Amino acid sequence: MTVDHLNELLLLCSLVLLIAVAAVRLSSRSGLPSLLIYLGIGIAMGQDGLGGVVFDDAELTQLLGYAALVVILAEGGLGTKWKEIKPALPQAAVLSTVGVAVSVWVTAAGAHYLAGLGWRQALLIGAVVSSTDAAAVFSVLRSVQLPARLSGVLEAESGFNDAPVVILVVAFSSPREVDHWYVLLGEIALELAIGAALGLAIGWLGAYCMRHVALPASGLYPIAVMAIAVSAYAAGALAHGSGFLAVYLAAMILGNAKLPHAPATRGFAEGLGWIGQIGMFVLLGLLVTPHNLLDDVVPALVIGMILTLVARPTSVFVSLLPFHVPWQEKTLLSWAGLRGAVPIVLATIPMVGAVPGSEGVFNIVFVLVVVYTLIQGPTLPWLARHLRLGDGEEPADLGIESAPLERLRGHLLSTSIGPASRMHGVEVGELRMPAGAAVTLVVRDGSSFVPSPSTVLRHGDELLVVATDPVRDAAERRLQAVSRGGKLAGWLGTGATPRRRGHGHGHGHR
Repeated sequence: MTVDHLNELLLLCSLVLLIAVAAVRLSSRSGLPSLLIYLGIGIAMGQDGLGGVVFDDAELTQLLGYAALVVILAEGGLGTKWKEIKPALPQAAVLSTVGVAVSVWVTAAGAHYLAGLGWRQALLIGAVVSSTDAAAVFSVLRSVQLPARLSGVLEAESGFNDAPVVILVVAFSSPREVDHWYVLLGEIALELAIGAALGLAIGWLGAYCMRHVALPASGLYPIAVMAIAVSAYAAGALAHGSGFLAVYLAAMILGNAKLPHAPATRGFAEGLGWIGQIGMFVLLGLLVTPHNLLDDVVPALVIGMILTLVARPTSVFVSLLPFHVPWQEKTLLSWAGLRGAVPIVLATIPMVGAVPGSEGVFNIVFVLVVVYTLIQGPTLPWLARHLRLGDGEEPADLGIESAPLERLRGHLLSTSIGPASRMHGVEVGELRMPAGAAVTLVVRDGSSFVPSPSTVLRHGDELLVVATDPVRDAAERRLQAVSRGGKLAGWLGTGATPRRRGHGHGHGHR
C-alpha cells in the first residue's frame, strides 16, 4: 500500500463513519434499527451496489468481527450497573445456558423438518441464531425505558450467552462428530468457568491499580481501562476459556469501581463501541452477495418465524419457570431476544472451516437477521407500553467525574443535573454534604458562579465539588442519593447517609 492508497482509504473510511453517524440520527427519528442502515451501506459499497467493491474474505471478516465484539462487550460491561444486574444474574445465567440449549434444539428441529435442511446445517443455524446480540440489545435499551429488573436480565443475557453459543458453533463446524454430548457440555462448563474466573480476577486487579496509581494525564484513564478489559478477553481465550465472558465481567467490575474520570471513560468506550458496530456491520454488508440470497429467502423466513414465535418464547418460559416471573415480563423478554451482527459473524465460522452448505447457512442467517430485526426492533417499545412494562422517565444515577488532586490530598467531583434527577429544586445547603466536601462552583446557562447555601439547583446545572480523600466516596454517595430521592433521601431510604466527622454537625435528616 502506497501513501496515495492510504489517503484514499482514510477518505473513504471517514466518509463512511460520517454517513453512519448521520444514520444514527435518522434511525432514532424513524425507529429503524441503525444496524440495518450500516448493513445497507456495506451492501451499497459491495459488488452488487454502487461501489462495486468485491470482498469475499470470510476469515478476515470473522477476525475483525471478533475484535469488534470484544469492544462492544467491554462498552456494555462498563455501562452495566451492578445494583440493577445483581438480582437478574440467576435468570440471565439460566437463559444463557438452558435457554440457549432449548432454542438451539427447537430451531434446529424446525429447520430440519419444515425447511428441509440437513441436521448439520440445521444445528449450525440453530446455534448461530440462539445468541442475542449485545450491540442490538444495548442500543435498544438506550431508547426503551424498561423496568430495571428486565433491562438487567437482557443486558446480562446478551453479555453471557455469546460464550456457550460460540463453543457450540465451533463444535458443529468441526470435521469430527461429537461422540458424547456430556463431553461437550463439560467443555462448555469448563470454558465458562475459566473465562469467569479470569474476568473477575483481572477486573478486580485492574480496578485496584486504577484507584491507586495516579496517571499524569486524564486521557490515559479511558485507554488504560479499555486495555485492561481487552486483556481479560485475550487471557481468557489463551487459557482456553471464554474470552467473551471474561471481557464482559472485567468491564462490569471496572465500570462499577468508581474509578477516576469514570464518565469520560464510559464516553470513550461508547465511542469505540459505535466504531466497532459500524465497522462490523459495514464489513458484513460487503461480504454478502445480494443476488445469491434469493434462493434462501423462504427458508430464512420460515426459520425466523420458528425462532421468534416458538424457540425463543419456549426457551424463556422454560428457563424462567423456577423464578415465578409474570407472563407479561416473559412475553417481553421473548420478543426482546434481538439478533444482530453476532449471528452473522458466527455464521462465518463454518465458512472458514469449509463446512458443506456453509454459504447457505450464512445467507439464511443474514436474511433472517435483517427481516426480523426490522420487525422486532421498532415494535418493542409498543409492546412494552401495551404490556404496561414501561417505567417512563425515572430518576437515574448521576454521572460523576472524579479527578484526583494528589498534592492536595483531595478530589474534584463534577456532575450535571439531568432531566430526571430529583436534585432539581434542592438548595445547596440541603444537600448536606459530609464535612470535608463542598459545592464550590455552579455552571448554569453558560455562566458560572460560586453558590451560597440558599442557591436552588436546577435541571441542567453543572456542579463542581471539592472533597478530601477520606470523604470522597461519601460525597459521591450523597450526591447519588439526593439525585434519586431528593432532599429527604436518608429518610426515604433511597440512599446511604454519609458519615460526618467533627462536632457541630448533628445526624439530622438527610
